[in-house]
Amino acid sequence: MQIIEVKVTPLAVPDVPLANTKGVHQTVFLRSLIEVVTSNGIVGLSETYGAKRTLKGLNQVAPLLEGLDPYDLRDLRRRIDSAIPANRGINAATALTDHKLADVVYSAFEIAMLDIQGKSIGRPLFDLLGGAVRKSIPFGGYLFFKFAKQDLTFGPDIMGEVMTPDALIEQAKEFRGKHGFQSWKLKGGVLAPDLEIETMLKLRETFPHHPLRIDPMGAWTVETAKQVVDKLDGVLEYLEDPCRGMDDMARLSAMIDMPLATNLVVVEFEQIIEAVRKDAVQIVLADHHYWRGATGVSHLGEICRAASLGVSMHSNSHLGVSLAAMCHVAAATPSLTYDCDTHYAWTTKDIVQGGPPRFDAGKLRVPEGPGLGVELDQEAVAELHDLYNRAMMVDRDDTDEMLKYVPDFVRKVPRW
Repeated sequence: MQIIEVKVTPLAVPDVPLANTKGVHQTVFLRSLIEVVTSNGIVGLSETYGAKRTLKGLNQVAPLLEGLDPYDLRDLRRRIDSAIPANRGINAATALTDHKLADVVYSAFEIAMLDIQGKSIGRPLFDLLGGAVRKSIPFGGYLFFKFAKQDLTFGPDIMGEVMTPDALIEQAKEFRGKHGFQSWKLKGGVLAPDLEIETMLKLRETFPHHPLRIDPMGAWTVETAKQVVDKLDGVLEYLEDPCRGMDDMARLSAMIDMPLATNLVVVEFEQIIEAVRKDAVQIVLADHHYWRGATGVSHLGEICRAASLGVSMHSNSHLGVSLAAMCHVAAATPSLTYDCDTHYAWTTKDIVQGGPPRFDAGKLRVPEGPGLGVELDQEAVAELHDLYNRAMMVDRDDTDEMLKYVPDFVRKVPRW
């Protein structure tokens, strides 16, 4: 069995103006769909980022995979490393961290290879990672302050404006009724810290038994973060990336007992060593899109276990192929003991057959079919590829989009 064809399809998916410290989501988010065809007719699927640097890297590597054995992941890595310079990243200048293009491209193609492997032997992907320790994956409700959507050309708004603590509580109630989430994560760094503290306290009052987190994406100085921790002591499960940079996270960590989590200062294996040495974080957020695929997350889980670090799961905006991969990876990572992040509740379109999977008490069952256990709805793929061509958006820029809502906005991290 060899690879005979690789198809990369850029997609645009309707989005809503979810706010963060560097700006706001654009009218669409971008994804890349990967289909890898083998000589015996198996098609492996994957999904990853869709901005221009990732898309260029995927298309650069795709023709080099002809003749590859889908079981030879080391050969896959060799081919990618020979084609992509080691120092090339994927993110635009307005991002707060970066990921190596070679790692992101490898991660995307590895998922497709594992999907092929699972389909070829009739086993789910989690079995290829050593077996499932859980088959029902808990996800946290991902809460956002947001603007009312101005441009409805490419899709509807969801919930209208949510820019106060009370409006955010109503958002959580709606998600709770619809999806049954048992924990909450707030994307912070948007309102002044006192208002976000008020929001978390009202969440605790409304949902007394739900674990709570807030992620201000480096929006606070060490001093501000310390004040927030003092006021939310006993309220938060953990605090994610309150400060920007490893050294400031380490300074804060030395002052507090609350666990600190990150997907900004530890995004590569080498950074784990520095983080442990400085005691900068206690929880690392896994993500198969840049932690070198599903096998990379498995390695990450074992390293974190050995280093006494907790493991959670990061998310960006995604579709159902990525969601399936996230479920398989979470199922096969014993040290991943926190509810996973997901933007999926904000997604109004999908490309998998059977429609969007439904959360039950905030959990999703891991697909049981071979490989990823999902198949494509080709009409939906065509629709979102057409939207990509119509939207004519090739990169993500939350800061530029923010100017449509706040004309005098100036990106500043930290802001408080």
